[in-house]
Amino acid sequence: MPDAESAAAPPLTEKAPQVSQPQTAHTFQVDLRGLVDLLSHHLYSSPRVYLRELLQNAVDAITARQAVQPGAPARITVRTGDSLTVTDSGIGLSEADVHSFLATIGRSSKRAAEGELEAARGDFIGQFGIGLLACFVVADEITVISRHAITPGAPAVEWRGRSDGSYTIRTLPPEAMPEPGTTVTLTPRADGTQWTRPDQVTALARHYGGLLRHEVTVVDPQGTSTRINDTPPWEQAHGSPLARREALAEHCRTTFGFTPLDTIDLDLPVAGLRGVAYVLPTAVSPSERAGHRVHLKGMLLSDQATELLPDWAFFVRCVVDSTSLRPTASREALYEDETLAAIRDALGVRIRDWLTGLAASDPALLHRFIDSHHLAVKALARYDDELLRMLLPWLPFETTDGNVTLEEFARTHRTVLVTRSVEEFRQVAPIAAAAGLGVVNGGYTYDRDLVHRLPEIRPGTTVTDLDPATVTAHLDSVDTSAELAAAAFLSIARETIGAYECDVVLRSFQPVTAPALLLDNREARHERTRAGLAESSDGLWADILGSLRSETPRAQLVLNHLNPLVRRAATITERGLAVTTAEALYGQALLLTRRPLRAAESALLNRAFIGLLTHAMHDQEKGEL
Repeated sequence: MPDAESAAAPPLTEKAPQVSQPQTAHTFQVDLRGLVDLLSHHLYSSPRVYLRELLQNAVDAITARQAVQPGAPARITVRTGDSLTVTDSGIGLSEADVHSFLATIGRSSKRAAEGELEAARGDFIGQFGIGLLACFVVADEITVISRHAITPGAPAVEWRGRSDGSYTIRTLPPEAMPEPGTTVTLTPRADGTQWTRPDQVTALARHYGGLLRHEVTVVDPQGTSTRINDTPPWEQAHGSPLARREALAEHCRTTFGFTPLDTIDLDLPVAGLRGVAYVLPTAVSPSERAGHRVHLKGMLLSDQATELLPDWAFFVRCVVDSTSLRPTASREALYEDETLAAIRDALGVRIRDWLTGLAASDPALLHRFIDSHHLAVKALARYDDELLRMLLPWLPFETTDGNVTLEEFARTHRTVLVTRSVEEFRQVAPIAAAAGLGVVNGGYTYDRDLVHRLPEIRPGTTVTDLDPATVTAHLDSVDTSAELAAAAFLSIARETIGAYECDVVLRSFQPVTAPALLLDNREARHERTRAGLAESSDGLWADILGSLRSETPRAQLVLNHLNPLVRRAATITERGLAVTTAEALYGQALLLTRRPLRAAESALLNRAFIGLLTHAMHDQEKGEL
């Protein structure tokens, strides 16, 4: 048996335990200049935000004081001149607060609030603790003089910080600041003076703080005071609904530069949001997502907030004030979260309710709106059954009867034919109208989908996609004798035009002025494109394209026997002239479709024109001889 000593010895393969080395704690060194450069070039969109940050801190300080001293004064004064000062009657800072908050980058006094201040923290605008740094974007030195409102007999404290990262703190005599609050003073750098000019400061203060609830005054170097904020326009009292409407229209003209078609009140009490949406008087592109003005507790957060409304609501511009939306770190955009998504949906419902209400309350206004914004309504109606039933009969569509509503069109056409593209509609519209067919252009955005839903709101109506064979079936056949008389020309025409994957037939149809009709569809065009690529390719790619060949019906060139030109062409027996004439008729039919011509088709038109011109000159020379 092993003795006790050998049993206690560790195996040779095990390592002896290592003695841990003592660790030394280190503190990050902050390059303040580098941090300011980061803010000015990457976080904030412009140096002008410095004034927003100062106003924001002042509002939050007043909010904090009123949480513990209800009825405390609420004033913010901005003085311009060689230097800029912002004075507020807020809660102020004690000497300990100055050491703790102003000397620590990124720390906010609002995060460390306790008791009643902590309960009021949700009322603060700023939550990130970097606002004062924005001032270094325009100034190399910031001076903060503050007196705490809660501590009895608290002295005034001065903090003077510089952009190189150094700062000083000293206690001032009571007369330096008789009342509690804070004064921030900036001495602008040479490259920052444009942002601290009196006119610029007034404009920026009004831009950012125009809806703040506390009194904000700007004092110019001559001592003239200007109040820059007012009650939000949607909360102001007016003598009548008409007066209110005119006031909101004037606010829209001042804010957005247009007179609205109508105004929509936005009120979401649960989300703490109020505002107004202005309906644009003219059409805009659905891809044009102009921004909305969003205020957070009165402070302008963004005037380009594209994410506030659903994509389909591109026909309105909004001004709102909210207490629940969250800003990003730069406080220049909205944070995408569940709250924003819920508010976006709720505002979409409000705008939709306004739209559906017009049908019953103001049909004339609805007509004016649809004339300008039918595309937006169509986009929404695709996904909203109630709106579809209510507004689809009002929407205009391009048809063989002109631009009419589906309700009006369906009264005269129980069977509605709809094309898949604008090209198809242009090809058949004149002929279909003359034949009494009811065709709707389904080539525009949303139109085809909506037309196919017409039977849902108008039972008994049939909607089907237009097929070229449908049009051909409504064209009159020609007499057998006429067909035989034109056989020679038709044979040459079929041989000539067949090279373009197109058949040639002879029919009679109205209007007489149309010599030829090209009946084509998307599948036939795709097959011709595939065949053309296969011919111009070689190797593996040509084999792949060849394997994709389909038995798609070919396009048809329908010659109108009622047209005098076609009647004369049918008598041509000379092959060269017959080829040129067939190409000219095909080329004219191509032009009537208004679609872009391929290189081969352009060459055909040029060749036909030159051929006819040569033939005419040759006949003239023969006549002169």
